[in-house]
Order: sequence, then C-alpha cells, then structure tokens
Amino acid sequence: MNYFSQPKGAVKPADKADIRFEAPVMQPQAKVAEVLSTFGPGMMITGNIVCAGGLQIFGRVTGEIHAAQLVICEGAKVEGKIVAQDTVVQGEFKGTIHGNSVKLQGTAIVDGEIYNRSLTIEQNAQFEGVARRLDRPVDAPSVDRLKGEAPMQPALTPETVG
Repeated sequence: MNYFSQPKGAVKPADKADIRFEAPVMQPQAKVAEVLSTFGPGMMITGNIVCAGGLQIFGRVTGEIHAAQLVICEGAKVEGKIVAQDTVVQGEFKGTIHGNSVKLQGTAIVDGEIYNRSLTIEQNAQFEGVARRLDRPVDAPSVDRLKGEAPMQPALTPETVG
C-alpha cells in the first residue's frame, strides 16, 4: 500500500495485516580504532590515559597518554609523556612524545623530546628540544590493556630506542 499516491485527505488507516513487528537489527560494533574520544575545553585531567582509538584533547592533561591516534587541539595544554601511533599537536605540549608519525602544526608550541619515525613541523610551529628517530614502530594500546588485564609497557628510553 502506498500512502503517497492517495489523493489529499484520503489517507486510509493501516489494516491489522499491515502492522509488522520486527526485531531491531543490531549493527556491528565500530572497530576500536574508529572510536573517537574527546576531552573538552573545560576538562582538567591528572593521571594516565589509555585509549585504543582516537583521542582529541581540547582541555588540560597532566600525565601519561597511550592512544592509537592523538590530537592536541589548539588551546589545549598537555604535560607528560605521549605514546601514540599518530600524534598531531596544534596546542601546547611539554614532555616526551613517542610516535610513528608526529605532526607539529602551525599553532603548536612544543618543549621536549620527540622520538619518531616521521616528523613534520609546519611553518610557525614552535619546537624547543630534541628529535630522534625510532627504529621500532609504536603499537596502539591493546583492548586487553583497556580492561586492565595487561600491564603498561615499560618506558622507552634512549637505550631501548636504538
């Protein structure tokens, strides 16, 4: 039955035979790497953060961050240690970054050490510190680690970097 082909004002109520109850279709869960977490501009976090997917920071964070992808947005301030496959810095960061791909965008202010496989520094970005190349790629945090079943990896030091 097509209600759109009825003349105006001649909408016919549905017959009992037309009513169907269907179980809701469960959509497959999004892959963990596709999940995006956001810390808003009003948030201040002190402690360790583990995120198997992407993480955007607009507020302030002091501590250790392990993530698959990390964006420190313009206006954000982060201090501590970052271990992420892909890191983009638009705001302020002080500490150590370990990442396969690290990008310092034009508004970035970074003070510290960057251990990377690929480093991009855009014009007007401020970087004070040292950058060293990683021999081994950085892995994303595992789901087991999110559940607290696996211990945190030991810290990467210049001796273990290569």
